[in-house]
Amino acid sequence: MRTVVITGGTRGIGGGLARQLLDRGDRVVAIGSGAAGGASLRAEAARRGTADRLAFHRVDLGSVARTVALAEELRARYEVVDALVLCAGRYRTGRAETVEGFEQTFALYVLNRFLLPELLREPLARADRPVILNLCGTGGRAGRINWDDLQLRHRYGGFRATMQGARANDLLGVSFAARHAGSGIRYVLYNPLFVDTGLSEPFRQPTRALVRVLARLFAARVDQAVPPLLDLLADPPDRPLSAFRRSTPVDLGRREFDAETAVRLHRVLTGLLPGPAV
Repeated sequence: MRTVVITGGTRGIGGGLARQLLDRGDRVVAIGSGAAGGASLRAEAARRGTADRLAFHRVDLGSVARTVALAEELRARYEVVDALVLCAGRYRTGRAETVEGFEQTFALYVLNRFLLPELLREPLARADRPVILNLCGTGGRAGRINWDDLQLRHRYGGFRATMQGARANDLLGVSFAARHAGSGIRYVLYNPLFVDTGLSEPFRQPTRALVRVLARLFAARVDQAVPPLLDLLADPPDRPLSAFRRSTPVDLGRREFDAETAVRLHRVLTGLLPGPAV
């Protein structure tokens, strides 16, 4: 029985993936920020007869301290983690900071996805075919790293923050794969593109209504987005790093995956963390 840890694992793509993995006989460790989402997932697992293989942890993954504490708990509880799926994310139209002083999109979409793979590397490396599956905006050309203003204290925009996170996640994959090439852990960057996961909620009217209409017309359903992820978890690519836009491979020779820039980002993120988090 495999053990799969899923951040953002109660709703949207993460929740759909958790349900399917439970139905297939895996153990799922779902991480979410809301009690209601966890309760709903537990209730559904009970109805399906899979509750004995579900663990839910309510954690604010925008917090570095709570992410570190979660990783410590998971390392103590699970000797082997077969897969880590990074789904947690939240679009924010306005700028806000965490209690630790980080811009919230940066904290959740960048720092958290930098920390968890590093902190769970040992139990992952003990698995037969370990994989990190990072659902992000890979394969796009929009966005850039704002090296002089990573926290976007000036000229914040929700799209700008999200696209900075997408470019950062490309580099996180490059950095992890290069530094841990001998671990056997496969790192997969995966862009599901437009999926109807409630993207309209952060917006005010009339934008919210417009996004809802666009989602109904053009977005894939969650149940359509999950099967390719199940395939990647069951049979990850043999390469240390791979990237996909849905089923289409992304060329890792593009400038978004520059190795020297990945080293720079790793150095900067390590310097932002309080103490030896990684």
